[in-house]
Amino acid sequence: MQNNHTKFITENQDNKILKDISKSGKQRPWKEKKIDNVSYSEILDILKLKKAHNVKQCGSVLEFKPTEEGYLKLYKTWFCKSKLCPVCNWRRAMKNIYQAQRVIEEVVKEKPKARWLFLTLSTKNAIDGETLEQSLKHLTKAFDRLSRYKKVSKNLIGFMRSTEVTVNKNDGSYNQHMHVLLCVESKYFRGSENYISQNEWVDLWQKALQVDYRPVANIKAIKPNKKGDKDIQAAIKETSKYSVKSSDYLTSNQEKNQEIVKDLEQGLYRKRMLSYGGLLKQKHKILNLDDSEDGNLINTSDEKITEEEQKAHSIMAIWNYQKQNYYIKK
Repeated sequence: MQNNHTKFITENQDNKILKDISKSGKQRPWKEKKIDNVSYSEILDILKLKKAHNVKQCGSVLEFKPTEEGYLKLYKTWFCKSKLCPVCNWRRAMKNIYQAQRVIEEVVKEKPKARWLFLTLSTKNAIDGETLEQSLKHLTKAFDRLSRYKKVSKNLIGFMRSTEVTVNKNDGSYNQHMHVLLCVESKYFRGSENYISQNEWVDLWQKALQVDYRPVANIKAIKPNKKGDKDIQAAIKETSKYSVKSSDYLTSNQEKNQEIVKDLEQGLYRKRMLSYGGLLKQKHKILNLDDSEDGNLINTSDEKITEEEQKAHSIMAIWNYQKQNYYIKK
């Protein structure tokens, strides 16, 4: 489970650099994500996009509260919530993973015999921001059609769906695709009237997309959610990860970076990148989980700060733009 616990270690007493260590002993990548965030804001500035200033301020001051165990919890900061922001995407992915695990645990309790499938759906690459925007709209509508087809809907319990956009390194085009975690009735695997083969998935996806070519539709079964099972965890991570990797638009080619950011800003504008359906959507609502796309990115799990911890003296880490790191304010 992801959590907001952090451990603060001072490297030397003069500079006091923030080191955010999780309970598992891993250092959280605040520094790396903030460096990428500043690079992204600089591209926005060159493109004369209004949000450049807001993006640059994202996560620049972090306020932590100490806990009795010697750890710190993130208490306050300001996140820009831009679709491409490396800091926000990292927090969002942590939150998505945590929420998906909670939702799936509840679904498994209610439907212990249900089976899980991992479906990847793709379409032809987009060549610019305008075609990307149209293609993403089309992709969402096509998935909606696919989920309503009788052969799919009759055994479908629910789903978690995320959209990812990657940049083709050879021709600079954009590949938009969906990762879908499907929960189906156990009878899905019984008989040809229930089971959908790999080839049939392609047929159905082609029909839903309303295209004259064979699109990508890749299906694989996942083992039931048992403790320690890696398959379902890997599928959750794949479905919850970043919608766009910052390495796709922060390359050594500055001109190309600007073109990619401009296209992605246009293409992803007001698009929902992650959604739930069916029983998974119901459980998300019952658990009263907020919207990770526009919700609270400070609490990425359910570990709230206690009243006692709130009274504790805050520890502030401030981003130093010259030294490119977080330093503790004395």
